[in-house]
Amino acid sequence: MSTVKLSIIKPSVNNMTARVFLRAAGIPFSEHDVFGQTRQPDFLARNPAHLTPMIEDTGLPKGALWESCAIMQYFCNKHGLEQFYPKDPAKRAMIDSAMFYLIGTFYPYLARATYPMLGFPQYPGEVGHSEADATSKETARKAAVEALAEPLEVFRTFYMGDAPFIGGDKPSIADIRLAATLEFLAVIDYPLPDWAKRYVASMEETLGAAYSEPAADVRGYISYVKSKPA
Repeated sequence: MSTVKLSIIKPSVNNMTARVFLRAAGIPFSEHDVFGQTRQPDFLARNPAHLTPMIEDTGLPKGALWESCAIMQYFCNKHGLEQFYPKDPAKRAMIDSAMFYLIGTFYPYLARATYPMLGFPQYPGEVGHSEADATSKETARKAAVEALAEPLEVFRTFYMGDAPFIGGDKPSIADIRLAATLEFLAVIDYPLPDWAKRYVASMEETLGAAYSEPAADVRGYISYVKSKPA
C-alpha cells in the first residue's frame, strides 16, 4: 500500500504537473481532491501555505511538501529517476534553470493573461486584483498576453535547441511542468507557434495516459469556462 498521499485541485495546471509526473514515474500514490478544503483547520495544520499540489510522505521532515517542481525533484532524488532529472551537474542545471525561468518569468505572465478568464483570483498587488475599472484590468491582461511570446520562444531556442524536449530525447521534469502550463493558454485561444503545438502533442504521445488523464480534467474545465455566456 502506498504511503504517498497527493492532494490536488483538478482544474489547475500546477496540480496537473504533479499528477502527470507521479503517473509517468510509476510511483504508487493515493490522490485526493481537496477543492474547497485548503483553508480548513485540518489542512492548514499540515500545510499553512494552503497550497496544492501537496504530497504527504513518511520520509519528509515535516510530513508534507508543496510546490510542483519541488515535489518532482524530491521523488527523482529519492528514487534515482535520472530519466526525468539527470544527476550530471550540467544537465541538471539546465533542467533547474528551465523550471525556475518558467516559474519566475513565464508563469506570472500566463497567470495575468489567463486567470481572469478561468475565474481564478489574481495576486494582491496585481491590476486584476485591484479596484481598477474593467477597462484597465483588460488592458493589463492583454499586455500580459503580448508578453508571453518572448519567454516562450526562449524555451525553444535555448532550452530545447534541436532536441524535441528540454530533457533531450526524452521528457524531463521541466518538460512536464512546461507542457502542463501551456494547457491553460487554450482558455484565451492563444495562437501557440507550431513548434509548441508539436511539443505538447509529443509530450502526450510519449507519456500516454499518464499525461492525457490529468490533462482531461484541465481541458474539461477550460471547455466548461468557454461554454459559459460572456
